[in-house]
Amino acid sequence: MTGKVWLVGAGPGDPGLMTVKGLNCLRNAQAVVFDRLVNPLLLKEAPAGCEFHDVGKEANCHPIPQPQINQILIDCARRGLRVVRLKGGDPFVFGRGSEEALALREQGLAVEVVPGITSAIGGLAAAGIPVTHRHCASSFHVVTGHLQEGKAPQDWHALARLSGTLVILMGMAQIRSICSALVEAGKSPETPSAVVMRASTPEQQVVTAPLSQLAEQSEAAGFHAPALIVVGEVVSLREILAFSGSA
Repeated sequence: MTGKVWLVGAGPGDPGLMTVKGLNCLRNAQAVVFDRLVNPLLLKEAPAGCEFHDVGKEANCHPIPQPQINQILIDCARRGLRVVRLKGGDPFVFGRGSEEALALREQGLAVEVVPGITSAIGGLAAAGIPVTHRHCASSFHVVTGHLQEGKAPQDWHALARLSGTLVILMGMAQIRSICSALVEAGKSPETPSAVVMRASTPEQQVVTAPLSQLAEQSEAAGFHAPALIVVGEVVSLREILAFSGSA
């Protein structure tokens, strides 16, 4: 008898932001395969006797390659286990969840996706930054700053021309080149911008600056991954909307 894999989004960091369905899956799991950005408090929700497989990655450091992660999920399901693949944010937002789901389906194994709150929305909200506002941002665009090796770089010229909010995930290692590319492509150097580090957690920190100064100020503050970069007029609303507890 084969088991089943649930791809569960753990949310942006605060364990209270995990969905009820995701938490129920975790509390009934027999094996949990989890990422680096998952809040450790969530792992305590798994039942006694549950297996844990730490497959966390960092930028340029993948101790367990993706094909091996896929195989762990396949092996656990073939053993008949209820498997929770616990991923930070949402499984399908730059989380390789679709790759894992495809690998499982190709083996004829049951898989279900439980969406999570992506940091691109929930993480910014925790810092008092809305992704949209009808007076200054009628759209938002989420891109990755870390592309697969061999892939063409992001088209920053096209992104600079967009009038909505630009949210960049996994971009801290390239923040200087990203900000420079946007300004060179025509984005106003005075565009309100921010970096939110460890969004929605007690360690959350935020730096705001004009786009042309964002990289310098975030580096001076010692900011590093995991962090979000956001560019757009909505950042100026943080002064009003940042709630008590937002760093």
